[in-house]
Amino acid sequence: MKAYAIKDITPDSYFSKPVYLSEGFILAAPETPFTQEIIKTLLGWEFREVFSDGEPREVYFSDDVDEAEEILGQGVDTSVMSDVEHIHQAEEFFNSFQIYVEKLFTKIAMNADFYFRDVAEQIKKVVEFVRADSRFLFRSEKMALPAPEANYLASHTIKSTIVAIVIGLQLKLPVHRLIELGVAALLHEVGMLKLPPQSYLSKRPLSPQERKAIMSHPVLSFNLLKAADFPLVISLAALEHHERENGSGYPQKLTADKISLYAKIIAVACSYEALTSARPHKEHKDGYSGMLDLLRNEGKQYDDTIVRALVFALSLYPIGLYVLLSNGKKAQVVDVNPENARFPVVQIFGELTPDGKNRSLQTDKNGVYIVRPLNREEIPAQ
Repeated sequence: MKAYAIKDITPDSYFSKPVYLSEGFILAAPETPFTQEIIKTLLGWEFREVFSDGEPREVYFSDDVDEAEEILGQGVDTSVMSDVEHIHQAEEFFNSFQIYVEKLFTKIAMNADFYFRDVAEQIKKVVEFVRADSRFLFRSEKMALPAPEANYLASHTIKSTIVAIVIGLQLKLPVHRLIELGVAALLHEVGMLKLPPQSYLSKRPLSPQERKAIMSHPVLSFNLLKAADFPLVISLAALEHHERENGSGYPQKLTADKISLYAKIIAVACSYEALTSARPHKEHKDGYSGMLDLLRNEGKQYDDTIVRALVFALSLYPIGLYVLLSNGKKAQVVDVNPENARFPVVQIFGELTPDGKNRSLQTDKNGVYIVRPLNREEIPAQ
């Protein structure tokens, strides 16, 4: 594969074959122009080269698309894996991501140096995994289990980052922006690491001084990221993730058009995670109720486009949710219906296809549809 100096690539040119940022990580397919924004972003990240078996040219020829799609699909053949194996793989990924985040947060809490490029390398892996296997991540217990108090911040961050990337994919953000978004989501709460843990883990009402300290964490996050030379778009996302469309947020009470895109996405991702994640000291809602809360958007706190992107990415009855069907059977939501977020694909408990696989069904308003989510006690043992 040939190396190309990024500074020498003509903006808006098309490579005849996929462009790689590093081994196994596709940056652009032949139908994707190599824009000035991509060039500027990569140079800002201190990348100097990209790699491709093709060559840059001024126009795009569609006869390369099939070859590009074939290359994009290369790697581990997951088509022969069972759902159980996919979910196990997703849980292993979640575990490794959690270990990384806990080590990173320990470094930051101890005032050790941390660097954008290192975090971006990790987020590249997360983006690739989420793009390929997000539906199995949301079916894994790791996304549903209560976070131990000692790991609350890491757990919240990991889940919010995954949800933010899912939203970014639904919005069709290019790869370099997905990486920026993922880094911003991963680090948006680092200011909390400079506060006493009891201020955000306490089960009792906070004092005015503690509440003021908590509300300072976006500024602390911004300052930490700026001091570590992270790109401004990432630092601003951390500063603005508690701003709200109607101006009711903090710390600057910004309104819709003043809030950055990454901050808007993180706001929705964090709110969904907070609504639906079980914690030792807090009741949680099921994914359907969480989606309804966000769709109601009381007070117009959230960007409607971002909320809709989340709903279409996970369905109104989100992937992983256990549900009761109109035919009286129990099932789990396993995939989205891109045509209608109200009628996702479900996998029915206790029913197998002739080849021994779990039977899946596309719900439909004129056929079998979802009646309601199941309570925890109603979920069949697996």
